[in-house]
Amino acid sequence: MNEYRLGVDVGGTHTDLVLVDGSGEMHVEKVPSTPGNPSIAVLDGIGRFFASGIAPERIGFFGHGTTVTTNALLEMKGARAGLLINEGFRAIQEVQTGARETDQFDLKFRRPEPLVPQSRTAEIGGRIDSRGREIEPLDEDAVERAARRLRESGVESFAVCFLFSFMNPAHERRAGEIVRRVVPDAHVSLSSDVLPRIREWPRLSTCLIDAYLGPVLARYVADLDAGLDARGIRTPSRFLMQSNGGVMPLAAAHEEGRAVHTLLSGPAAGVQACAYMLGERQDRPLLVTMDMGGTSCDIAFIEDGVPLEVTEGAIAERRLDIPALDIATISAGGGTVARVNAANHLTVGPDSAGAVPGPVCYGLGGEAPTVTDADLLSGFLNPDYLLGGATALDRGGAERALETRVARPMGLTPREAASGIVRLINARMADEIRVQAAKKTVDLAAAGLVAFGGAGPVHAAMVAEELGIPRVLVPPRPGAFSAMGLLCSDVVHDYIRSEIVEVETMGADYAESRFRALEDRAERELAAEGLGESEHRFVRELDLRYAGQGYEIRTPLDGLEWRPVTEAGLVQVRERFHTLHLRLHGHSAPDSTVEAVSFRLRVRVPVRKPDVAERCEAPERRAETAGVRTVTFDGRNELEALVHAREDIGDDAMRGPLIVEQVDATAIVPPDWSAHRDRFGNIVMEAG
Repeated sequence: MNEYRLGVDVGGTHTDLVLVDGSGEMHVEKVPSTPGNPSIAVLDGIGRFFASGIAPERIGFFGHGTTVTTNALLEMKGARAGLLINEGFRAIQEVQTGARETDQFDLKFRRPEPLVPQSRTAEIGGRIDSRGREIEPLDEDAVERAARRLRESGVESFAVCFLFSFMNPAHERRAGEIVRRVVPDAHVSLSSDVLPRIREWPRLSTCLIDAYLGPVLARYVADLDAGLDARGIRTPSRFLMQSNGGVMPLAAAHEEGRAVHTLLSGPAAGVQACAYMLGERQDRPLLVTMDMGGTSCDIAFIEDGVPLEVTEGAIAERRLDIPALDIATISAGGGTVARVNAANHLTVGPDSAGAVPGPVCYGLGGEAPTVTDADLLSGFLNPDYLLGGATALDRGGAERALETRVARPMGLTPREAASGIVRLINARMADEIRVQAAKKTVDLAAAGLVAFGGAGPVHAAMVAEELGIPRVLVPPRPGAFSAMGLLCSDVVHDYIRSEIVEVETMGADYAESRFRALEDRAERELAAEGLGESEHRFVRELDLRYAGQGYEIRTPLDGLEWRPVTEAGLVQVRERFHTLHLRLHGHSAPDSTVEAVSFRLRVRVPVRKPDVAERCEAPERRAETAGVRTVTFDGRNELEALVHAREDIGDDAMRGPLIVEQVDATAIVPPDWSAHRDRFGNIVMEAG
């Protein structure tokens, strides 16, 4: 009996589900998201598979990407949290680094509201010094008093962040024990577990975010687990996507310190799908991914089949220093709202109509025109074929909304207004890609653009044209591509320990002992997750800097003599660091002292992946081609575009303007572009 593998991605407008059997045959469902409780949409979509005759016991793998923690942070709907911090240091959350994360010249600048106000912050006596030595014992009575006071104020989650706990976590761990005794049901986030890394504010901020989101994620996972059980899905292989492009067991999401790793869960899945299914199969070593859904557009870069990563970043202006795929998110989706501002200028976003009420053309009560309404009025979308005809689009409603709210105030026709919205949203996405490429010194002319998400293939070629990118790829199931990424991801956990030491004098045995300690922790956690006997691989890295620098470079050790560490390996890693510094900053200092700031470890447990990359004829409801449809790219000139079902696109190039329809997405091929299908089933659009 074939075993099914199920991937589920929750988006702002739709929840996508992909079911793949052992032969690679795919089944896809899209259901409206339920923002109040995302698990409802997940279980509704699963129920549709069961209604088609698929037995629950045949599902042997469940992978899930979620925006639950992201939305809770953006909407400030996390847990009521409290903070325990060293006596005299409660101002760290207010001062932060003293720098702004945004425009330095913004006269109205305000920091975001603290996740934990001063009224729920308690100062605790006791100190560990910078070498990890205790210079003042922990005031355990103060911890107990603080826990009782915060419990009485309704606190359900505690963040504990003491100075230099990354060198010696004893005080934090003892404080955690006391809090759990006083408040048995509390969630407790220790900074020495969440981010045992140098620098107070990034560590505190990351710990606060974990405490704020931990109970939210735990409740969601508990509801989802119960729902899966109730529907007869008994497989223990249940996984949740992480920001680093790997997955963790769903059961591990209950553990303290894990919530913060899910903030880019949804976007990471699509990037991982690109890396696995496209990254090593193209003649261009660099791919730019453009995941445009209902509420946002996520942009990332893949080089030689590997997604670019970061270890420092921010979400909603909140510092978050965890390993994550380097993804930039902007408010540019199908549901992004267009309006005329007080200066009579057209603006698009940042707000979105989301799943409820959605674009006007969905007929669910939306009144504000959106990008999807503009796409429909421009002729890009088939009003009778959204989701294979399951949803009809109200063209008249979209036109009236555009006429009333945009066209008439600006003295335009509805089609001119629609074209303006399309061009404005395209310019926003192009600008963000251009900025991100400049930061990474990427030559876009040598890159390929991969478009997915429900709206991505509509806009991709127009965005690529603005950027000078000559090639766009649309994968076989673009509307559900992120859900497919959940079936292409390994279990990945990251570990770090900060300790400043000169590489020249560190010694091989010393370095080996630090990595071994991280590996022992990883082994224990894998065993606790039921993966102790699974094949796994360790990847070692060092954060290195020149002595006196205030920043480090993450330096991989693969290919060097570093397992076990040797003296020759120490020489090799210094040389690699000099090379990386020269490439990134344009100079190096080979005669300067090199310091190791942090030891990093990544453990990867391979997950069996479906062989779907070459299956381009996945069963789907065939699009009813209309022959030709009138489109406009400027609001004035109308063109006749041929309309084809995706399966009609072959090896021979077809000239634009062209509309390619399938159940979960529509691709637009502009004039002076052509489209053909490659041997992996991708639609390839090329300029010229």
